[in-house]
Amino acid sequence: IVIIGNGVAGVTADEQARRHSDQAESVVISREEEAPYYRINLTRYLAGEIDAAGLALQPEAWFTERRVTLKTGEVTGIDREARQVHLADAGSEAYDRLILANGAHPFIPPIPGATREGVFCFRTKEQTEAMLARARPGVNAVVVGGGLLGLEAAGALRKHGVTVSVLEGFGWLLPRQLAEPAGRLLCAHLEGLGIRVVASAKVEEIVGDEAVRAVRLADGEEVPADLVVLATGVRPNSYLARQSGLEVDKGVLVDDHMQTSDAAIYAAGDVAEHRGVLYGLWPSAFAQGAVAGGNAAGGDLVFDALPPSNRLKVLDVDLFSIGQFQPADASYQVFEEEGDGSYIRLICRDGEL
Repeated sequence: IVIIGNGVAGVTADEQARRHSDQAESVVISREEEAPYYRINLTRYLAGEIDAAGLALQPEAWFTERRVTLKTGEVTGIDREARQVHLADAGSEAYDRLILANGAHPFIPPIPGATREGVFCFRTKEQTEAMLARARPGVNAVVVGGGLLGLEAAGALRKHGVTVSVLEGFGWLLPRQLAEPAGRLLCAHLEGLGIRVVASAKVEEIVGDEAVRAVRLADGEEVPADLVVLATGVRPNSYLARQSGLEVDKGVLVDDHMQTSDAAIYAAGDVAEHRGVLYGLWPSAFAQGAVAGGNAAGGDLVFDALPPSNRLKVLDVDLFSIGQFQPADASYQVFEEEGDGSYIRLICRDGEL
């Protein structure tokens, strides 16, 4: 079994494959030289809540004991007919089963100045350590994007005494997870932590010479910035799958067994599109990885749709959002309760939550 990607989907796939077949041999290929780590905990690493050792998915001995070969390299192509994966160094790996767990890449909006020194995406341990090297009192940081990752990055930087501003293009924070009253409440909480929030913000330019100096908004305001974090979403790494002729829409199309349009190839995690949904969440990547790995080793596991659920780390706020939080039409009932720093919303239809 060859697995492309060493995130939670890839490592869980490997673990589950071995539960189904103790004869399975696997090669896990990653572009990062780091041993597999919890990408979901990078915000806690940035906040200083855990150290580098606390990021590890498994100790090194775990891979050695299970005859897992960890390989660093860039996969340049998949030969489905010969069942081989080609690498940039001209090497190749033969497979009986292939699992695509190669995740997603940050979406960088077409903002002038986005390539200046001091502008970061927040996807890898290396990027996190580069931000940590700059995070100290007196530094101005601007986070573009008020989603989960952006808010956790803001909270983490604030813990180092950094002056932080969050720019959100929507009218309130976490628009994909929260209704407006909850978004307003969260905004007040952030401002209580000393984080400035600008909603309905339109970024025109990241200003500076070689290095960033400020972020200019459409209304002319320039927000001082020595450090800019672009937390503007991700896109699946579907290029390899497209190139090899697999069926791809937004992500690599998979069925309930996480099987692609090629019976020998599975996909899981951020790269996979299941029933029209790109989850981009840790619990679904874990579940999909387990199903893909088990089935690649001869199992018959099924991934059923999961309601998207979200919590916030780092920010010291009790927040939970799951399922559909906005009514689609008049057949839905909305029950709300708000008071004294709390907000609850329940959406019901036909007597069911």
